[in-house]
Amino acid sequence: MICKIKAPFAGRIDKVLAQALGQSRNQISHLIDANCVKVGGVLVKKSSFKVKKEEEIEYFFLEKKENSTFKDIDFEIEILYEDEDILVINKPSNLVVHPAPSVKEATLLDWLKAKGISLSTIYGEERFGIVHRIDKDTTGALVVAKNNESHKILAEELKTKKMGRYYIALIDYPLKENLSINRPIARNPKNRLKMGIVAGGKEAKTDFIKLEEGKNNIELIAARLHTGRTHQIRVHLSSINRHILGDTLYGYKGKDISRIFLHARFLYLTHPKTKKAIQIEAPLFEDMRSFIEDNFTRRVLDEKISGENLHNTFINYFGAL
Repeated sequence: MICKIKAPFAGRIDKVLAQALGQSRNQISHLIDANCVKVGGVLVKKSSFKVKKEEEIEYFFLEKKENSTFKDIDFEIEILYEDEDILVINKPSNLVVHPAPSVKEATLLDWLKAKGISLSTIYGEERFGIVHRIDKDTTGALVVAKNNESHKILAEELKTKKMGRYYIALIDYPLKENLSINRPIARNPKNRLKMGIVAGGKEAKTDFIKLEEGKNNIELIAARLHTGRTHQIRVHLSSINRHILGDTLYGYKGKDISRIFLHARFLYLTHPKTKKAIQIEAPLFEDMRSFIEDNFTRRVLDEKISGENLHNTFINYFGAL
């Protein structure tokens, strides 16, 4: 449905429309990129387009194509929480979150569409409902917005750190101590498949907590992100010569692990409609659970990786974000 408003003041279209609709300028930029905004009947191509006061602005949000052709879906995904506004899933390994030109296989977004799940449209067709990403090889808790209002609120929570996750990982050699790593990340200039610590890259900060040492120098650790850069945990660990088991891209040398043991264990957020605190633990997948059972004491599974323990440990050592 096309909506029309009069510009309440003169200025850049992204700033004017963001204030008028109560959206972020980033969200309005996505609408403009998706050809969803017109001024005076003319399609707006740039966020910097200048609009006059009282000039008519037309806009609309994309709708899902009900007759879309889906890629073959040969997998199922565990739903951890669902209501009319949000969905939280336990993402498996080897699954890309949203489509890209280089992605040939079915994605999480393909699965969501095939299931007929209501999704927000504010970020355009390729990112229906996707509030935040998890790397293809990473498992664990991921939240999906079912409508635009929920998406807008959750995006703001992510920005202000009211929503976040605690990760657990198995690494090949123990950390010397709990630590924070604050080093900029950008595409690795020597290998386009990797990210790296690059001067002038985007700010990136990760907190790491030692949880338990196991057999053969393996250690179970937890991580908390201050920023959300691609491969951030993996890159920061590699910068101190530590590697997640199975992560051969960033330097793991073993051959006995078939995938990366990095898991988004605990998700917390404020529900966008009810305003109640939501806290969700994502169960470990069987391969990672069995590995921990074989190499660590039982109390690791019973105590150390509980959401409550992870939250309290980070708050007590590093403080709140």
